[in-house]
Amino acid sequence: MVQGVIFDMDGLMFDTEPVWGACWRPVCAKYGMEDRVTEEMVAGVRGRAGDTMIAALKKYLGEDAPVDKIWEDEKDMVHELVATQGVPKKPGLDDLLEYLHDCAIPMAVASSNIREAIRKNLENARLEQYFDVLVSGEALGRGKPDPLIFLKTAEELGTVPSKTVVLEDSFNGVEAGANGGFITVMVPDLAQPDEHIRGLATAVVDRLDKVIDLLESGAIG
Repeated sequence: MVQGVIFDMDGLMFDTEPVWGACWRPVCAKYGMEDRVTEEMVAGVRGRAGDTMIAALKKYLGEDAPVDKIWEDEKDMVHELVATQGVPKKPGLDDLLEYLHDCAIPMAVASSNIREAIRKNLENARLEQYFDVLVSGEALGRGKPDPLIFLKTAEELGTVPSKTVVLEDSFNGVEAGANGGFITVMVPDLAQPDEHIRGLATAVVDRLDKVIDLLESGAIG
């Protein structure tokens, strides 16, 4: 029996990943480094935060890049765009939340984003009532694929990893869930899982509401 469900946010609950991806080039242009922004870099940093984001930015942009400033500017630009334009919910989110609520299964958000952005997105979408716990990876320092954010979230939910579902869209997030011993379900957003990621994930579905089928059939939990 599943004890709880942990949701990632960007790309999983809300269609924010294209915004993050589009902001890297103009942010890096401020430092004359827009030519270093590649599709590989955008994919490689997706889902990261804290020290793992900084390390990834150094890898793709170079040791000479002011990565701390670039990361802060990236967050500021994304948050301003999201606040002014809003972002749509991902398909099937409402149905899954209602199902879990009706089943009295505790829910949490564990996101690499800052806590204020998590809270604001939930508030704008009128979803804050569903979640017992909100955890930001920025406050932890160690980002995905390190499992710390999910382990911390499960601790706050009062659940054990082997009985807790992690819902993720990114490769780094799936690796984090698997590394922590969670029931890890991938709902791909911009990147489709390769053989390695499929091997780590407990299941892969194309919409959030299909998680309901997994729970009802006993395929997970």
